[in-house]
Amino acid sequence: MHGSAPLGRIFGIPLRVHWSAPVLVLFLGVGLAGQTLPAWVPGRSAAVYGLAGLVGALLLTLSLLLHETAHAVTARRAGIRVDDMTVFALGGVTRMGRAPSPGLQFTVAGIGPLTSLVLGGLSLAAGLGAQHALRWTVPAAVLLWTGWTNLLLGVFNLLPAAPLDGGRILQAAVWRRGRDRERAERVAGRVGQVGGLLLSIAGWFEFLRGVGAGIWLVVVGLFMWSSALAEVRRAALVAALRGTRIGQVMTSPVATGPDWLDLDRFLAEPVARTHHPLVPVVDFAGRPSGLVDLRRLATVPPGRRSGTRVRDLATPLSECVVAAPEDDLVEVLDHATARPPILVLDDGRLVGIVTLEDLGRIARMRPPTTTRGA
Repeated sequence: MHGSAPLGRIFGIPLRVHWSAPVLVLFLGVGLAGQTLPAWVPGRSAAVYGLAGLVGALLLTLSLLLHETAHAVTARRAGIRVDDMTVFALGGVTRMGRAPSPGLQFTVAGIGPLTSLVLGGLSLAAGLGAQHALRWTVPAAVLLWTGWTNLLLGVFNLLPAAPLDGGRILQAAVWRRGRDRERAERVAGRVGQVGGLLLSIAGWFEFLRGVGAGIWLVVVGLFMWSSALAEVRRAALVAALRGTRIGQVMTSPVATGPDWLDLDRFLAEPVARTHHPLVPVVDFAGRPSGLVDLRRLATVPPGRRSGTRVRDLATPLSECVVAAPEDDLVEVLDHATARPPILVLDDGRLVGIVTLEDLGRIARMRPPTTTRGA
């Protein structure tokens, strides 16, 4: 997601934070401290409300992170590629590969709302205990607010509209019943588009009635609509690529660069001046050794380039998407542990490459095909 920065790893999964995440904390903290807590627990100082509001906002942000972590960990254990998790103002998003079966799709999608519902129940129980047993009224109010918000988050995510988790569950059900994955993705996406528009319309009417939170519903609804539209288009792309062999779409021959050069010499090579930012590199024997991102090389300070080898900054071949010319394109994409490009090898030699531009070109040339599968 553009505008996000890395913030370490959780269970080995990269975590990113979007610039809008602090806006979420501020928005929630101000609302909790300025309205909710004074109404629930009157008579406290502004400092107490402010601190409690900040704690509540951070607890909810942590809950969102646990929701996404549940998705990511479950997907990785099922063998599904997980790229990263990002926390942003509208919640969180986990970038991952496609599930190989409806059952796994259901499991990965359902674990997120289940986590939110469990967190909500635990927070409510802790809040009631703090209120009745310990008489800690302000902490109890924060925990109760966190609990109800998590329950609301869990129920909202179960709505059967992509990209919500409920939309993924709907997709799994349609996929299992009709055994047509792309049709299931289109159904969930269309429902998500309708749901997003209805939510935006409802939020706009609420805003016109003077309810400030209505504008938040408008933003969430528009995000749902745009994400669902992207999923419908992606399903159409996959349907168009179905039945295509890697060799039919690969670009060949491939421009490569030597991995033993230092950055100064490599950046002076003709291959470093192509319009493609990702360049395959080869070793002394001409065998492919990995993939280098020219944009990353350009960020290395000039004073360090002469002492840095290209191979030191390249993604090793073991972490790239590799296929043979006769492999099915969609199957390769479904089981990939990284994102394209795809390096095409024949008997250990690099014979072609498949980029995102190649995928778009072949999709425009071929009409979608409908297939049945497990």
